Amino acid sequence: MIRILGTIFAGLLGLAFGSFLNVCLSRWPVGESVVSPRSHCRQCSRALVWWENVPLVSWLALRGRCRTCRAWIGWRYPLVELAVGALWAIYAWRLLSGPWDPDSTASDFFFGFLLVAGQVTFYWLLLALAILDAENLWLPNWITLPGIALGLAFKLLDLALIVHQHVADDFETERYGPYGVAAKWLLGILAAAGFILLIRWLYWLVRRREGIGLGDAKLMALLAAWLGLPGALLAFGLGVVLGALAAVVLLVVPSARRDSETWAFSKLPLGTFLCIGGIVTSLWGQPIIAAYLRWAGF
Repeated sequence: MIRILGTIFAGLLGLAFGSFLNVCLSRWPVGESVVSPRSHCRQCSRALVWWENVPLVSWLALRGRCRTCRAWIGWRYPLVELAVGALWAIYAWRLLSGPWDPDSTASDFFFGFLLVAGQVTFYWLLLALAILDAENLWLPNWITLPGIALGLAFKLLDLALIVHQHVADDFETERYGPYGVAAKWLLGILAAAGFILLIRWLYWLVRRREGIGLGDAKLMALLAAWLGLPGALLAFGLGVVLGALAAVVLLVVPSARRDSETWAFSKLPLGTFLCIGGIVTSLWGQPIIAAYLRWAGF
């Protein structure tokens, strides 16, 4: 029962934060404050009443249009709210699957709460970056750089919790020590960014033009900060596959095939695909890696 109630609460909270994310996604690219003015129609500027701000429900009740000017609100609004709510609910369901430890102390609960807050923040950041890159081909430094710092901070917090609880079966910490694990994690962040920079440099040598933006390198560093280097590489592989599928879809669209030169130079939001790969890796990365190793015979 606690698992069900916790999942419902996390989903509803995710819907609320998804609604706030929509405000950010609409205002950040045009340099507007996310605090003021209050929520309003982007076309007629009418301030919204409270019942027009209920996540997901309001969009359905209004049938996706402004009540005054009938302007189309867009599918992005309900999809973002639903995505944040679903991700937070899935994470809560998985988190609450284990039994409650009766020996847990107040400090254990505090550390655990911080780690949970960090994980849901990670999903929120990835969704924000995915939409910003899809709509504006923009991965702002003031999201990616603090995201890297946050990921590293939460890894250090996780190590502190392992040391505090004297977890004896944590192989990596037992082998390298907490400082060694932290140094290894930091090197993984640098290696993930360097991997993208190497691809960017090789592409420039061959084509003499930019193929991958610097924002993608910082995004890979962010993924490594939260997922580790193997997780970041898996997210990259998934992102490349998704990007290739998107390119194939664009290839079969008639409007894209009329001008092959224009299609050849079309820009795809690699950051969006990397973010999707990061979310998949965070939720199902270990089973995917284990399945691959079994398939490869390791």
